[in-house]
Amino acid sequence: MAFTAWYTLRKFVYNNLHNDEYETAFSRAVNYFLILLILGNATAVLLESVDDIYQSYQLLFDSFEHLSIFIFSMEYLLRLWSIAEQEPFESGWKNRLKWIKSGGAIIDLLAILPAYINFFVPIDLRFLRILRLLRLLKLTRYFISLQILLRVIEREKGSFQAVIFILSIMIVMAAACIYVVENKAQPDVFTSIPASMWWAVVTLTTVGYGDVTPITPLGRFLGALITILGVGLAALPAGILANGLANELEQRKQFLELKFRELLQHSEIDLVADQEKIEEIRKDVGLTKEQTQDILLQLMREQREEALKQERDLYEYCPHCGKKLPEL
Repeated sequence: MAFTAWYTLRKFVYNNLHNDEYETAFSRAVNYFLILLILGNATAVLLESVDDIYQSYQLLFDSFEHLSIFIFSMEYLLRLWSIAEQEPFESGWKNRLKWIKSGGAIIDLLAILPAYINFFVPIDLRFLRILRLLRLLKLTRYFISLQILLRVIEREKGSFQAVIFILSIMIVMAAACIYVVENKAQPDVFTSIPASMWWAVVTLTTVGYGDVTPITPLGRFLGALITILGVGLAALPAGILANGLANELEQRKQFLELKFRELLQHSEIDLVADQEKIEEIRKDVGLTKEQTQDILLQLMREQREEALKQERDLYEYCPHCGKKLPEL
């Protein structure tokens, strides 16, 4: 009996913390509470940076931080404990090891790790406050749009790595060239290639602070050339991300359409009556209501055309012999 109660409790914790398909009033309350706690921590970090506010309410801020650490720590431990229910046919520790290496678990650990490190290694409080903003990453678990973005970044990481590699080469080459051209004219500004990298970075990224500028004709020509190259290079990550998002949304549309067709084939859904079921499927896939409506309208048109075709066939063929009736 004790073992049964233990496993029942673990299953209950797993459903409320890990199982996206399990939704009850209690699980929604847990999710909303954690979301509000994360947003509260981010707000506290911002307010603590104002010294007057922090000094006036230091006890309140510190108590809220200690309570947050306790809750987030308990959440992490409960997730680690209950994840053993994910794959019942595998050992619990294998499931836990797999979860520890996942992105969500790493984010959960980063949310509490700085606070525990501070117990053993003194950390500048300002730096610790900034690290607490990492808890905002925990919101990715509760918003499908953020999950889509992270999935696109994960899938396109090879393209992003190539862009970063090319950008690094361009920065080094631009810094070396401007150093050679401008060093004699501005020895106090372009003192070395590493020092010239600041100018290369702000020029290639088209930020252009203006604090360091070439003054020689050749240096200005080189600066103009690098700026033009930087416009195209800076647009590459945005293009990769936009294309990745478009592909991800298209795949989700195809998946949703295939899901609806499969349910229609087995007569498990009505596109007009089963709005709650349609809404549940839509949220799981992560599409907007407008995108889902387009798919539903397309399927309804196909259903109507199929019904009209069957009705025509009913009057074109003899119900007894099956031969086509003569046209009137």
